[in-house]
Amino acid sequence: MSLNPEPTIDHQPPAARVKLSEFKFDLPSELIATVPKDNRDESRLLVLHRKTGQIEHRVFKDILDYFDEGDVMVANDTMVFPARLYGNKEKTGAKIEVFLLRELNKEYHLWDVLVDPARKIRVGNKLYFGDGSLVAEVIDNTTSRGRTIRFLYDGNSEDFYKTIDTLGETPIPKDVLGREVMPEDRDWYQTVFAKNIGAVAAPTSALHFTKQLVKRLALKGVQIPTLTLHVGLGTFRSVDVEDLTKHKTDSENFKITQPTCDIVNKALDEKKRVAAIGSTVMRAMESSVSANSRLKPVEGWTDKFIFPNYEFKIANALITNLHMPESVLYMMASAFAGHELIKETYQVAMKEEYRFFTYGDAMLIID
Repeated sequence: MSLNPEPTIDHQPPAARVKLSEFKFDLPSELIATVPKDNRDESRLLVLHRKTGQIEHRVFKDILDYFDEGDVMVANDTMVFPARLYGNKEKTGAKIEVFLLRELNKEYHLWDVLVDPARKIRVGNKLYFGDGSLVAEVIDNTTSRGRTIRFLYDGNSEDFYKTIDTLGETPIPKDVLGREVMPEDRDWYQTVFAKNIGAVAAPTSALHFTKQLVKRLALKGVQIPTLTLHVGLGTFRSVDVEDLTKHKTDSENFKITQPTCDIVNKALDEKKRVAAIGSTVMRAMESSVSANSRLKPVEGWTDKFIFPNYEFKIANALITNLHMPESVLYMMASAFAGHELIKETYQVAMKEEYRFFTYGDAMLIID
């Protein structure tokens, strides 16, 4: 893996001048879900018909009613790992939080991380985790809070991840949820599609799926091929520029295989419904489009940022959560459904007391 990965796709062309302030709305804090429903597929589902503006209020497992044989849902099979570590600085013993962002080199266990408090962490410092069972050395400063560290670990990559799994904490967005991590989060914050380890945030719209619902979809003839996009913290990073064409997103590693492309392209050729399960899937697919608007296999990095007035090439349906004001996820939903329609729909969702954010309710946007 390259130490300096280059994104495969540039940002949206600067023709569409859209302002950050257009994505502000007042979200009551009590509508932010702090824990999921007991049964994932019994969260609420707001169905938005983007051509007519019709809104339906359903339960998530009712999504079966909107898909038929030959339709496709594309899922992200990334697996979240316990990316938040707590350790101590050498000599002083000061407590340090290290958030693992992305692995730069498997052989040398090189990682991009965020550290807190950053002012105490300098190049050359050693950090100790788990009573010294894992040690890391800081080898570079990348940003004010960012560092590159090298874990002094002799085992292979699989054993290393087992160690991280033991020492790490589930990387839920604690600041927004307003609570500390609970043991249950390790299961709650993982989708039924999770297979390839590497994400520091869950593809949250897929959290509504259960194994039983997946089986029922399969019996109906709905295929769910997968791709992999390892979700980074850019999902939660705030946009700090008014002109959205100047916003830069974090690059994320992704892979789309030929079998997945074949399934998606066949559905498109047959004019079937192709749904992206979440913004990560949408971003990945839109980062690998052929000249004839079909999905093509790829393995690389993307910093794709989608906001109005983006023209989507692949998916004609989107399964997503209800998102925070001014978030890049809200912007993508606005691009897909139309900004004015999404603003009106979110007002309805708040009036109907839908639950927002990571553990909240879902939305299906279809024609």
